[in-house]
Amino acid sequence: MKRETHPVTTAHHRGRAVAVAAAVSGCALVVASAAPAAAHNSGQEHGRSTQYVALGDSYTSGPYIPTQVDANCARSDHNYPSVVTADRRGTVLTDVSCSGATTEEMWKAQGTNGPQLDAVQRNTDLVTVQIGGNDIGFSTIIGTCAKLSATDLAGNPCQRYYNSSGADQLALTILNTAPKVAKVLRAVHKKAPHARVLVVGYPDLLPDDGSGCYPSVPFAAKDFPYLRDTGKRLNLMLRLVAAFNGAEYVDTYGPTVGHDMCKAPADRWIEPLQPASPAAPAHPNAKGEAAMAGAVLKQLDRHHRY
Repeated sequence: MKRETHPVTTAHHRGRAVAVAAAVSGCALVVASAAPAAAHNSGQEHGRSTQYVALGDSYTSGPYIPTQVDANCARSDHNYPSVVTADRRGTVLTDVSCSGATTEEMWKAQGTNGPQLDAVQRNTDLVTVQIGGNDIGFSTIIGTCAKLSATDLAGNPCQRYYNSSGADQLALTILNTAPKVAKVLRAVHKKAPHARVLVVGYPDLLPDDGSGCYPSVPFAAKDFPYLRDTGKRLNLMLRLVAAFNGAEYVDTYGPTVGHDMCKAPADRWIEPLQPASPAAPAHPNAKGEAAMAGAVLKQLDRHHRY
């Protein structure tokens, strides 16, 4: 199916593009205060159940976390949408998150999973969106950096590789992903104009202090801070795109600091490349999904209670 393109023609949209570009390119950008989210009414305020739709990739679906309820999408009944729903009485969840999804899967089928946006209806009250990691090539980046570490274990071969053209290719890819995420949010608002929309960021995968843990996580020593900063840049892009497109941002990075994949099995919420707990490599385990659910619930309680 051919995807529509919408050229930016107004000064308003040009301003948004410049702001996001400045941020993900590493320029100092301070958002003093985002425009307040529009008032949304939950289904319970109208005497009916709250209709919640979860969109996203494997960080949402929870691959290998018991119990798997959809083999095609590696979806768990203990992923963060399920945990959020269990905490909110009267909430009905439609979870179409799917492992491997990119922004394109919002409009096209993925195996037995239909286009994710098809689940969003006019009576939808709440939508969470966690997308963008696969658009920047998350799994490819991990594989590339792990392979390159053998060439210079004490250095930063991965960073040099992605900057060999004179510009940081990962930063540019994040920049190019911003309009794709924005298009998803515009589509959600169009299909469910009264829904509250939350953009969920990605958790802390690597030590926030920039330290490493080779060989458990097989990256070169100086690539750990580079990859940490790349994750932060992705989250900053998502935060800004949410603010510029009538959505709220949920920070899952801050609440997961200190529980990255370099920590001991009892303390980590993100599994390393050889998981010790049921989870996909470099993905949240059940504790990580619960932590992301806590961040979503905290954001929901800021203005309304579902």
